[in-house]
Amino acid sequence: MSRLRTLATCLATTVAVLAPLSALPAGAAGGTDFTGIAALSNCSASVVRFADSQPTEKALVLTNGHCYERGFLQAGQVLLNQRSSRTITLLKPDGSTAGSTRATTILYGTMTRTDVLLYQVRDSYATLQSKYGVTPLTLSQSGPSVGDGIAVVSGYWKRIYTCSVEEIVYELREGDWTWFDSIQYHQPGCETIGGTSGSPVVGTTSGQVVGINNTGYEGGTPCTLDNPCEVDQNGNTHVETGAAYGQQTWWFYTCITATHSIDLNRSGCLLPKP
Repeated sequence: MSRLRTLATCLATTVAVLAPLSALPAGAAGGTDFTGIAALSNCSASVVRFADSQPTEKALVLTNGHCYERGFLQAGQVLLNQRSSRTITLLKPDGSTAGSTRATTILYGTMTRTDVLLYQVRDSYATLQSKYGVTPLTLSQSGPSVGDGIAVVSGYWKRIYTCSVEEIVYELREGDWTWFDSIQYHQPGCETIGGTSGSPVVGTTSGQVVGINNTGYEGGTPCTLDNPCEVDQNGNTHVETGAAYGQQTWWFYTCITATHSIDLNRSGCLLPKP
């Protein structure tokens, strides 16, 4: 969440650092450019699809729960099938503006266990493709592993950070919030800044979304707002200086129906209930 609060202190322009096109298999553009990337008024976002989504379905846009238009969600709070009218800016692969769409529904949002918010917009995938040339990214059905190459693609800053996963953190605490199986990264290449909240974490081999960037340690009191701390299975607390973190997104697959609605009562669903 530090990536949101410190937004006003960030530079107004940055230089995009692009991963080589050869980093992905043919036909998979995710992470090499701004294909599928979007921007909000305060965060980054991406147009995403499930593995079996159809072109006629209403498109989905993914960002963080803490990027919610009305402010941070409380610990334990869950948004499910709520109305929205948020404007979302869509980008072309080169980072220029392709157009905009408008959210109609928050299918799901939370800052508990993970930090995600999934919008449904007024336009279908087919419409976004024909009208704006926008192609969605695919949500991976599994999370990343340590050592996997990743790209954190920010639509707000039009910047791409590349590095690899360093650790999957058992528990991450920040202020009132606790997240599980957080994705840690920070070696040269992924020093994310304010405004990168909501950026998809894209696997550079698969081209699919394996997580969503949401916070990082700013050097203050451990476990407080903007200063997440790691907690192991024995309750030991540790601070990783300079670390940035992403949250799991494959959990959506454990809760979706055949029509891609969210069913929190489905057996094995990992997303928290209201």
